[in-house]
Amino acid sequence: MLLGIGIVALCVSAIGAKSLGTWFMEVLAAVIAAPILVLTYRRFPLTPLAYRLILAQSLILMIGGHWTYAEVPAGDWVRDALGLGRNPYDRLGHLAQGFVPAIVAREILLRRTPLRPGGWLNALVWCVVMAVSATWELFEWVSALIGGSAADDFLGAQGDIWDTQWDMFMAAVGAVASLLLLTRVHDRQLRAYHLDRPAE
Repeated sequence: MLLGIGIVALCVSAIGAKSLGTWFMEVLAAVIAAPILVLTYRRFPLTPLAYRLILAQSLILMIGGHWTYAEVPAGDWVRDALGLGRNPYDRLGHLAQGFVPAIVAREILLRRTPLRPGGWLNALVWCVVMAVSATWELFEWVSALIGGSAADDFLGAQGDIWDTQWDMFMAAVGAVASLLLLTRVHDRQLRAYHLDRPAE
């Protein structure tokens, strides 16, 4: 069902997109992740929480791809309501870029390594999230080098010279928030689905 929702949302997000090139770059991570999740579903199924979070992040990417991050209408409304200097949708996207991978990384580390819940696991999850965020920023940098000003919509910097640092900070905050808010729910699902022991 989640896959079906994602496919429909992907198709809808492409219709009338401001720029199909920008749309493709924004949704590329979801397009790559979907077949991997399908192919590993029987051999290494994730918890429902992880799948739902992945879909939520994919929807954020699709919305940003459709309008571009700087022009998402809901972000404009928040900007105007709070008197912000820029559309904050990009910040939401990078918050999710920390919030969602934190649970996925936590699940893989718990199931594929001897790590147990606690400080070392949380520290390594945070490190994985920061590595993902840094890799994405390098991808944006390369896109800017290749595309020049044509990549402006994809970058979503909106003239902020500290956009890269803000993006990584938001991912870091997202990871910490995810671990604080979802660890107990995640552990319950791991036990309920008998996924709480390292896989063979």
